[in-house]
Amino acid sequence: MSAMRRILWGLPVLGALAAGTILMTQRGESAPTAVVADKGAKPTDLKPAVTLPISQVILFNSGVGHFTRSGEVEGDARVDLTFPEQDINDLIKSMTLIDQSKTGRVSSVTYDSHDPIDRTLRSFAINLNNNPSFSAILNQARGEAVEITLVNTANQPGSLTGKIIGTEKQKVTGKDGTQEVEILNMWCAEGVRAVRLNELQKLRFSNPIIENEMRRALETLSLSHDSQKKAVSLNFSGEGKRKVEVGYVIENPIWKTSYRLVLDKEGKPFLQGWAVVENPTDEDWTGVTMALVSGRPISFKMDLYNPLYVGRPTVEPELFASLRPPTYDGALAKKRSGGEQMEEKAAGMAPMAPGVSGPGGGFGGGRGGAALADRDMSRMDKAKEEARKYTDEVNGRLRSRMDLGASVQTAATASALGDYHQYVIDQPVNLGRQKSSLLSIVNKQVEGKRVSIYNPAVQSKHPLLGLKFKNTTGMPLSQGPITVIEGSVYAGDTRVLDLQPDEERLVSYAIDLGTEVSTKNGNSTAQITKVKAVKGIVYTNTLLREERVYDIANRSTSDRTLLIEHPNRKGQGFKFVGKNTPSEEAADVYRFQTEVASKKDTSYTVTEEREIATGIQLSNQPDDQIRYFINLKEAPEALKTQLQEALKMKSGWDNLRQEIGNADRRIQTITVDQKRLRDNLRETPKESPLFQRYLTTLENQEKEMDELQVKLKKLHADEATSKAKFDNYLANLSSE
Repeated sequence: MSAMRRILWGLPVLGALAAGTILMTQRGESAPTAVVADKGAKPTDLKPAVTLPISQVILFNSGVGHFTRSGEVEGDARVDLTFPEQDINDLIKSMTLIDQSKTGRVSSVTYDSHDPIDRTLRSFAINLNNNPSFSAILNQARGEAVEITLVNTANQPGSLTGKIIGTEKQKVTGKDGTQEVEILNMWCAEGVRAVRLNELQKLRFSNPIIENEMRRALETLSLSHDSQKKAVSLNFSGEGKRKVEVGYVIENPIWKTSYRLVLDKEGKPFLQGWAVVENPTDEDWTGVTMALVSGRPISFKMDLYNPLYVGRPTVEPELFASLRPPTYDGALAKKRSGGEQMEEKAAGMAPMAPGVSGPGGGFGGGRGGAALADRDMSRMDKAKEEARKYTDEVNGRLRSRMDLGASVQTAATASALGDYHQYVIDQPVNLGRQKSSLLSIVNKQVEGKRVSIYNPAVQSKHPLLGLKFKNTTGMPLSQGPITVIEGSVYAGDTRVLDLQPDEERLVSYAIDLGTEVSTKNGNSTAQITKVKAVKGIVYTNTLLREERVYDIANRSTSDRTLLIEHPNRKGQGFKFVGKNTPSEEAADVYRFQTEVASKKDTSYTVTEEREIATGIQLSNQPDDQIRYFINLKEAPEALKTQLQEALKMKSGWDNLRQEIGNADRRIQTITVDQKRLRDNLRETPKESPLFQRYLTTLENQEKEMDELQVKLKKLHADEATSKAKFDNYLANLSSE
């Protein structure tokens, strides 16, 4: 087996075949060899060898497979293989070849070229791209000589010869009205003629070159329809018989895993794993060595098969060239549990024995009746005994542990492969084309503890029956479904993600109908723990405490280990306090473990705390905000004293603002009254005593207005000073 593995992994998996060259290896020696697109290659006269069968298959979890073909060739030989067109790019990218003789070598690899069909069609005299119409084809052949045959009409001859000038559309009037028809204009011996295309019965090009170009263009279109398979020829040079190998990586379905997990009240759980492999090819796999790699190497596709043409700029002569704007490129510069499906646990019911009639239920009387009754009782007792034996047999089968390991032996040997892990199938594999197969890769006991898992977001009333499962198989386990078997009875389904050796994972497979859990909010409090002021900002620390109560009722006949999944709010600043602390932390939940005895009720309280810090800028705050901090019992006395002084300063500032408001209102009142007085003065005679009184009042108001302006100017200055003093006091107010 070790020698086979050396051969299995001695081949380079990712050989490079790019830019038209491939590296060929001969017994540790390498020689560059050309890879030629098959356009009449010379080695076609070599005799084909027997087709190389697939001898080795290595499957990965990244959608590719490494295939090896091996066989014998004699002398100079050619091996012809066919591949689907979609695999040619991977083939060119990864193919490796080995001639195992001392004198033999790989001379070349040829394959069907595949120029883009539109480019090939453009190379012909008549371009058939985009399904051209008849008139479009004729326009491409302008100037060519043609022979046409017309439908027999009264106005047209039977046939014409001439050269194509072009086609056009004309409107003609007939008995059906005006309609548009296509016209072929031709230069004939008698001059220019116009022929309706719908009257054309046959057209033939006189130029044999054009005829040949049309035929080849149509052949190209025909060949493009048969693009399912492409031929690849491997050309070997040497003497005598020798073994050759070709390896390549192409697209292949990933191999999958499916598990069976047998639980028992006594003993460790037993895990059986099956690998699902598929042969999607059109070729049978007969006696191939197979390995399954639990790794995901990076693999990609690249278009190496289709010819790629790089656009080139058109450069004008220097005399006529003008400067074009330049362009510049930019500078380079603890784990979530599985178990999301829920199934109710199956329960078996034993058949009931038939009932027995009570005393006096016999037939007849006397001794004959008693004998008949005795015979009936004997038959009934026998039936009851048979029913009891049948029930015991059924219950025994249901209670017995299903021994999967005794029936199925592991068909693979697991081992490490660098950063990956491989399962080498111990026996050659036979798998027909388009067939799938199950291969046993795991048959081992594992460590596990029964638990009930409660998460209100999954099931609000009942926890899930589950298992705290530890991978003690010594090998990585790929993700896949698990069918759980309780003794010998189906218990439910679950799913496991990729699991490394000795890694623990929760799995759940059914609803625990014997246990109920309800949740409620406990006491929630918020208490300010600290108050301080720094540069006019008052900071408060508030301790928020929240309780979550889980009421648990275990109505089953067995004890339960309950795992409570509680939201992980560590990112929000919460931390646990009290005696109940989590047993483990996952990405989005904490798990608390508690034991619940059979037929018992209990409560489990989870208490969390977090501190909330707030800061309030005292500037531009109402007086009530300052008074709130003064009345806060948690605030230090030094801070309260400073805040009271701030209120006094604020009161003086408020008084000045009030005086400014009063002065502004008085000025507005006088301004309105003066307008009235001036209107009255214009209407009142100057000799009137009323005129003199209006004039005196106006003069007094002007005097008061001057005094108010002087006072208002001083008030504004005092108010600005008071405000600056208050703001400066608050900005520098600090107290611990």
